[in-house]
Amino acid sequence: MNFKYKEVVFKVKPCNPWRDILINLLADIGYESFEEIDGGCKAYIKNELFDENKLNTIDLKLMFNKNVKISFTCGEVENMNWNEEWEKNYKPVTIAGKCYIRAPFHHSKSDMLLEIIIEPKMSFGTGHHKTTALIVEFLLETDMKNRSVLDMGCGTGVQAIISKKLGAKKVTAIDNYISACENTIENINNNNVDVKVLYGSSNLLGEEFYDIIIANITKNVLLEDMHKYTEILYSSGILFLSGFLKKDINDMVNKAKILGLTLKQQKISKGWAALKMVKN
Repeated sequence: MNFKYKEVVFKVKPCNPWRDILINLLADIGYESFEEIDGGCKAYIKNELFDENKLNTIDLKLMFNKNVKISFTCGEVENMNWNEEWEKNYKPVTIAGKCYIRAPFHHSKSDMLLEIIIEPKMSFGTGHHKTTALIVEFLLETDMKNRSVLDMGCGTGVQAIISKKLGAKKVTAIDNYISACENTIENINNNNVDVKVLYGSSNLLGEEFYDIIIANITKNVLLEDMHKYTEILYSSGILFLSGFLKKDINDMVNKAKILGLTLKQQKISKGWAALKMVKN
């Protein structure tokens, strides 16, 4: 189906890692597609959803860090077929030489430990973002067999799907965006795995316990909800955290220590971080 879209071109200084943060903020207010360019990105949103005041709010959020400068220009794109655009611009990704994440329209690869099919309707959770890739690396290094797994902020469901394919006996995926839950269900069906999908937030937690919890969200949400994750984690269970910057590691670790979690390993890529915690 064809729609009229606004194209907003952003310039961000310094670009790394603030471009990724900007894209996350734009996705929260309805932007559907992104293209990275030198020094920034292009973002697309349906005309009827465009609100320049919201862009100014994002500008203020980034400007809270005084070293960041952001500017943007707007234009209109008419009659763009987004299915064709996705197929032209969306590329498959390989993680740790073992996990191949592709769209249904890409060719299969038989030489990978895992091949995951993701319908690219969202910008996050496809494996392209460093936080997702870091979590997938952790999962590939972990014995997942017969483990119970919770994926908080599941996005496309890729982490939940990988957990199941690596042998987890029971996997639950939760997201507070209905579109994410719908996309996760579609991807679960495309990959022929059994994953329970719930629409909601950490308020859903409390009755079930897990061997492994994956929380790839944002720093503030993780700090707020970490105690809830810890309460439903079995003794010696693993908590994987990501969605924050390298500079935020100490804040995450200090909070974890208070809750009886021990840092076992950290991964860093292009300013983004992921942590492996174990419950004492």
